[in-house]
Amino acid sequence: MKKIIYIIISAVVAAATSCTDVLDQKAVDSFNEDIVFSDIKLVNAYLGSCYRRMGGAGDDGVLGMHRDMLGSQTEHTYAPFRPGSYVFVKGTLSPDNLGFFSAAIGGEWLYWDNLYANIQNLNTIIDKVDNTPVANVAEESLRTQIKGEAYFIRAFMYLHLLQLHGGVVLVDKPFSLNQDFSVFTRSSIADTKDFILSDISQAIALIPAEIEQGHGSRAAAAALKSRLLTFCSSELPNGGYESGNTLVSFPAGSRTALLEAARDAAKDLIDGKYGAFALVGNISEPVLPLTEAQILEYADVYFNIFNQHGAWNTETIWAIQYAQTDSKINNANRWNGPNGYHNSGNSQPSEQSVRTYEMADGTPFVWDAVNPGNDTLRRATAEQLAVNPTLNPYNGREPRFYGTLLFHGAPWQERPADAKHLDPYNKIQTGHFYNLDGTIRQFGVDTRNSEIEDWNGTYTGYYLKKFMDPDVEGQYYRNTNHWVELRYAEILLNYAEALIELGDANSITEGLKALNQVRNRAGLPGRITSSQAEARVFLRHERDIEFFGEGHHFWDVRRWKTASGLIEKTVVLPSKNDFYGIKIKEFVNGDMEWLLDYKNRVDDRSWGGDHFYWLPIPRAEINKAPQLQQNPGYK
Repeated sequence: MKKIIYIIISAVVAAATSCTDVLDQKAVDSFNEDIVFSDIKLVNAYLGSCYRRMGGAGDDGVLGMHRDMLGSQTEHTYAPFRPGSYVFVKGTLSPDNLGFFSAAIGGEWLYWDNLYANIQNLNTIIDKVDNTPVANVAEESLRTQIKGEAYFIRAFMYLHLLQLHGGVVLVDKPFSLNQDFSVFTRSSIADTKDFILSDISQAIALIPAEIEQGHGSRAAAAALKSRLLTFCSSELPNGGYESGNTLVSFPAGSRTALLEAARDAAKDLIDGKYGAFALVGNISEPVLPLTEAQILEYADVYFNIFNQHGAWNTETIWAIQYAQTDSKINNANRWNGPNGYHNSGNSQPSEQSVRTYEMADGTPFVWDAVNPGNDTLRRATAEQLAVNPTLNPYNGREPRFYGTLLFHGAPWQERPADAKHLDPYNKIQTGHFYNLDGTIRQFGVDTRNSEIEDWNGTYTGYYLKKFMDPDVEGQYYRNTNHWVELRYAEILLNYAEALIELGDANSITEGLKALNQVRNRAGLPGRITSSQAEARVFLRHERDIEFFGEGHHFWDVRRWKTASGLIEKTVVLPSKNDFYGIKIKEFVNGDMEWLLDYKNRVDDRSWGGDHFYWLPIPRAEINKAPQLQQNPGYK
């Protein structure tokens, strides 16, 4: 635990643009907590700093679009610039080495100290805001709203702590300067869940029905409740690891009630209790086969969920908003864009994930359909491709494939001036161009042999398109598209999962109806089954694809207890557990070759043991408060 964290004056001044006259009353060196809580406008600015602190305290500490994304803690993506810090997938996670989950390494928004620092700030607001003087009814309403939003953010902070560590230290009052930390102990996961639910209830009660876009709303709090109960009703916290340990497991027999609560929490949002939400796009069963134009229309609908500016669409429950002049930074194009555009090429999708996407008709993609038994090599002549374009593994795939990934031949932005001569067609080049005799004619401009920049090219053969804005030159400008943190598709799939896990035939049927809305919006045919096991496979696949890159997968594979299989031995490439790059040859006559190059190991992965399903309490916290019980499996 940290001692009391006072708000940084620069953050208050930046946020309190409407109260310059108040700030001018005293010199900044005397600006303190008493001053903040003497004026409701300053308290509101204080709250704004708590929103920003949701993303951590680093230079790019803002919830949403980080340089290092949570998907690289799974088989989804590879982050090339500091892979050694990804200790969760390296098998080296320990209380002394949390890597990504420590200060300023990448996942600072999930760092124990940062979470509790913000909880301290929020506790201060909740404890003191009622005594802040107000001059009129509008300020009185604002005071109530501030308190409700503080409860919402605190619930968000504690939800991260629960998802990472299980039961944690529950603190609802601000620390004093001389706080005795020896009295604090960890609460059970059940008590931690109830604490968060209480905060959510307070938020819903105090936040007004109409609130400015970007602030935590009643609907956002209700969606947070759905996310919490979906996690808590899963296998991991219900006996999945050390069933008798109340820090990481609910009492035996709790799961059915938790699943029912998760179902009902999602149903409240589906029924419109907190406002009208709906998936964007067409949710009718698609008429197959789709034309290429239709596939791209569906792909654009999906892509544009994450390329919103201005007013939110009907699917967005809560999003993070950015402005060029804001302290919140969104550099999605710069961080993840291809090196052929002078971008950094981070968060590179893996071959395992690329192969998981279905074909446009909803059938599984089969790499070795061309050459049965060969999971590495595909070849096709220009003549063969003209007759059957799907011999190219990137043709004929489902729409979300094209809304999420950049691959060799994918259209993207106009090239910068120094690259136009290498790519007049503005198509991604993650392969090389060859003469018929096998000699290289031109290196791909988006590879690690690029003539533009070679240090930041993709290792895997792919880039992440999702979250980028095609109208932003990442080399020069920041993004201003929103990060959609809570959206209606999550609620539908939370609802579907709870119903499928409850297991009776009617529940499975109802759950698949919700799941099929998400699939149909993606241009895919609905699923039909009466088997719980098969419905569970359908549900997990849908979450895997629908939420690719959004961070859900890290929480999902842990709560389902499937991370070990995905890291130790992938489901797509059963003989290999590491990351390998795809090597592409495009010949001058149009012939093509795609090779999963086992000589090009991108990243080695290892599962450290099932205790990894829960993260340890940092050693520094145990040293400060030795009475805190460590999570099982860690020394």
